[in-house]
Amino acid sequence: MLSLLKLAVLGLASVAAAQVDSGNGVHVPGNVPANLYEPLQHRLAFAGVDGMTISWSSFTKLEQPQVAYGDHPSRLDMIANSTLSTTYNTSRTWNNHVKLTNLKPATQYWYKVSYTNAAYAAYRPLYTFTTARAPGDMTPFSIASFADLGLMGHDGLSTRTGPLGGPTTFLGANETNTIQSLLQMKDTYEFIGHYGDIGYADYFLKESIQGLFGTDNKSVLPDRETVATRYESLSEQFFDQMSPITAEKPWMVSPGNHEANCNNGGYSSKTAPNNITDDYCFEGQTNFTFYIEHFKMPSYESGGRNNFWYSYDYGMTHFISLDTETDLGHGLVGPIENSTNNQNGPFGLMDEQVKWLVEDLENVDRKKTPWVVVGLHRPWYVSVEPPTWPAWQQAFEKIFYDYEVDIYTQGHVHVYERFNPIFNGTVDANGMENPRAPWPIVNGAAGHYDGLDTFDDVRYNGSAFGIDDTYGWGRMTFHNKTHVTYEYIASGNSSVVDSATLYKEHKFHKK
Repeated sequence: MLSLLKLAVLGLASVAAAQVDSGNGVHVPGNVPANLYEPLQHRLAFAGVDGMTISWSSFTKLEQPQVAYGDHPSRLDMIANSTLSTTYNTSRTWNNHVKLTNLKPATQYWYKVSYTNAAYAAYRPLYTFTTARAPGDMTPFSIASFADLGLMGHDGLSTRTGPLGGPTTFLGANETNTIQSLLQMKDTYEFIGHYGDIGYADYFLKESIQGLFGTDNKSVLPDRETVATRYESLSEQFFDQMSPITAEKPWMVSPGNHEANCNNGGYSSKTAPNNITDDYCFEGQTNFTFYIEHFKMPSYESGGRNNFWYSYDYGMTHFISLDTETDLGHGLVGPIENSTNNQNGPFGLMDEQVKWLVEDLENVDRKKTPWVVVGLHRPWYVSVEPPTWPAWQQAFEKIFYDYEVDIYTQGHVHVYERFNPIFNGTVDANGMENPRAPWPIVNGAAGHYDGLDTFDDVRYNGSAFGIDDTYGWGRMTFHNKTHVTYEYIASGNSSVVDSATLYKEHKFHKK
């Protein structure tokens, strides 16, 4: 059991309030482990054509994070080390990152990290992962694709599927939430593309005022230390819940507004009219600190910037991740770049992201990777209060068209909506049969505390199909160099409720 001294060293707001594991081989999500070295919240990410980054969290700093791995479960004869064990002021954990290199393509490996199954730690299996397919490998594959996924559990969203305070429905006794569905179906996809809004830990203050943690909280505003501690606890719970998936499936993330804009600041309620200001925003909630520390995306390998913009190849497809929140270039200001008392970015030099995007697209070998797919957080075509020519559309849409991006997928709005290929507001006359324009898909319906949004009475031009009453995630299947299918999977029972296939000849135009 943790001593009071060790808890104090962690900087927890209240020793008495800290929930601590009993050390019986089980870890309770959000609890402090009995052994501070216990590895928790495993997550993977591709690191170039022959690499994989293994990340995990611990409740104390590791002087030399280590991964033992091999191509057979009984032979972990390779060792990789690093010195990357970092934290930030209000975090309860340290984030450890180790990069494995010179891996064989499309090969299964087994691994364990430092202190796996140490004394008083939770019992952990020997994890496994499969490396990326080599560029040019035309073997069919599928990925999971979504945005806006929050914590599922008593401290977040569990069964509610409607906007809080409005009409609600509830998951049935035999229905699953999105994380459970992703876990049950994890053999049907090879990695995850998560395009912003990761966990929604910044909702703690709002949830507390609205009574999620007991009716007394509705009239008593939590102190700043409680908000800071509970923010970290919610974050840890989310990573704990995702770990059975992300310990074995690469989790490729993009930045969203909830990684930086701090939902605490400025929130008010009739039941708690106290003065709630941005003073309740802590380091992990601002300027993407949580996002920067927890993940290591392949920006170095692709010439990008931190976890904000990067690219990687997987078989017949070139994947790109972009930042819609900051660094839009050409004098455009990102939607949360100049928030009050919360300066977010910029993270690159002048026009760096758009210049990188053009250069990256110019260097794609479309003979090896005929498909190009972009993931980014905010949409510009959507039937829920659609924005008018927003800055992120001005920054990116024409580049997508000029360089013949095939698909771009977004979130932010909490619905699923599939459009016909469209550019500059004009639907491509060819539809899904060899269009010149890219194919936009909005999928922000994975689920979180506030529930789903509701479509406007009139759908946006080009909208082909939409769902605003069912949580779900997407599965994108690349059949060959000319056909790709996108399916919407209902989280409640993992059934396919929408499917569409795009055909592209991939006879490219001169730029």
